[in-house]
Amino acid sequence: MEIRICKDSESLGKSAAAHVAKILRECIAEKGSARILLSTGASQFDTIKALVAEKDIKWECVEMFHLDEYVDLPETHGASFRKYLKERFVEKVGTLKAAHFVDGTKECISKLTEEIRKSPIDIGLIGIGENGHIAFNDPPADFDTKEAYIIVNLDERCKKQQMGEGWFATIDDVPKQAVSMTAYQIMQCERIVSCVPYKVKADAVEKTLHAKETTNIVPATLLKEHKDFILYLDSDSASGITDIF
Repeated sequence: MEIRICKDSESLGKSAAAHVAKILRECIAEKGSARILLSTGASQFDTIKALVAEKDIKWECVEMFHLDEYVDLPETHGASFRKYLKERFVEKVGTLKAAHFVDGTKECISKLTEEIRKSPIDIGLIGIGENGHIAFNDPPADFDTKEAYIIVNLDERCKKQQMGEGWFATIDDVPKQAVSMTAYQIMQCERIVSCVPYKVKADAVEKTLHAKETTNIVPATLLKEHKDFILYLDSDSASGITDIF
């Protein structure tokens, strides 16, 4: 594990995007294509903005997957992650080799599983939630399943985060379930980059890094077991871990 601390979310996004772009270029040069897994949410705004601004990436050689989507939420809703990625990423980069979206239905799981398991994901951008979740694997996360995607129930803190970020007017408006990539499938990425800015993430970062062992009560602790994991923080999200350095 490597930890990189930046001044603020904007500089974090630029630094992470430069690293991700380098990996994509290397993969395309080596094998003619690359596969990327993207997170969504407010914490990823600056990283995705910086990534689409990167030069000399042959996006037509890049295949994109994403992590999760609310069950029964139409794509027209402002909180839809399909809408988020189409507007902030897909429409900005132009033609991709392919874009595989989670549509929030049980029926999408088998097709997504078939596609994602054709070859490894070269680099996954995996956010960490305020409750320590990765994707929508809220605590206590299922670390045992070997499925690629599952339907999960959202816990109260997760719902509060979605409301707090402005995606929903009230907590009752937040869907109760989502289709989520599993913790197991996330860990199959060749490389993982986690961009985790903002003060509201400081508690989750502190619990993740101070945990002495991997625990599904803080799902992000699993990332520390990955062979190539870089955690990007800003000064606010890193405010609780000064003793580590």
